Amino acid sequence: MTTVNTYIQQFLAYLHVERNASNYTIQFYRADLTLFETFLSKEHIQDVHDVTPLTVRVFLTELYNRQLSRTSVSRTLSCLRSFYTFLEKDYGLIQNPFAHIPLPKQDERIPSFFYEEELSELFTVSDSSTALGQRNQALLEILYATGIRVSECQQLHLHQIDFHICVLSVIGKGRKERFIPFGQYANESLRLYIENGRKELLQNTSEKTDYVFLNARGNPLTDRGIRYVLQEMMKETSLTVNMHPHKLRHSFATHLLNEGADLRSVQELLGHDNLSSTQIYTHVTKDRLRNIYMNTHPRAKPNK
Repeated sequence: MTTVNTYIQQFLAYLHVERNASNYTIQFYRADLTLFETFLSKEHIQDVHDVTPLTVRVFLTELYNRQLSRTSVSRTLSCLRSFYTFLEKDYGLIQNPFAHIPLPKQDERIPSFFYEEELSELFTVSDSSTALGQRNQALLEILYATGIRVSECQQLHLHQIDFHICVLSVIGKGRKERFIPFGQYANESLRLYIENGRKELLQNTSEKTDYVFLNARGNPLTDRGIRYVLQEMMKETSLTVNMHPHKLRHSFATHLLNEGADLRSVQELLGHDNLSSTQIYTHVTKDRLRNIYMNTHPRAKPNK
């Protein structure tokens, strides 16, 4: 009898080879599948064919008892539904016990973003006379200018930057490539860092690397390192809001839409497969709403 773990390893290999899933996707899937495998072992279920809808509901109860968020539960269910669909197609599983289990209703949360005034202060804290200051400024500029994910930023290589037409070539989820323009501020900061600060950081290591963003030792900056850098920059400001890389992505999308960009263009820039993923950014600030009202409503202000 094939063990549950063997099926899991074959599914993860399928995601990597045939679906071109990112390392981060595989990492989350592995965690969810390991959690499910542990549950099956506790319930003395040794064969994936013996899992029933009742088993799934008991598993769901355990997830909620762990006080996991609806988003986490939904992700775990989606993972296991895909796992059993794989078993149906490749191993002749007769019935997918997750097929008719509804995903929990998601909380509608508006993404947090920076106001332009907050960003203006954040852009002034880096000391561009130092190598790390140049790197920090370039990092901040490129994240806000392009809206790329922190993983995409961490994986950015020199050959992906075209300074002639100011465009990044980014490899996103599913190994899909997209092209994102960037403006003058990002261009100047990135050029300064690559031509000066990055070369100085490379002197701290004997290893050669094509990665754009490096740490103080001259090695590629990690995802965690990027988050740490941004948090340290935030401490240099008078701002009291939280900082995380995705907040810059939210700000990128929000500001584009508030200034009149169409939803389809923003979807393409963000690398979203579905338009529904982009629609969460269609909220607008109170100031924006007020300005629209005051400038368009016939009775908003007296005629001159």
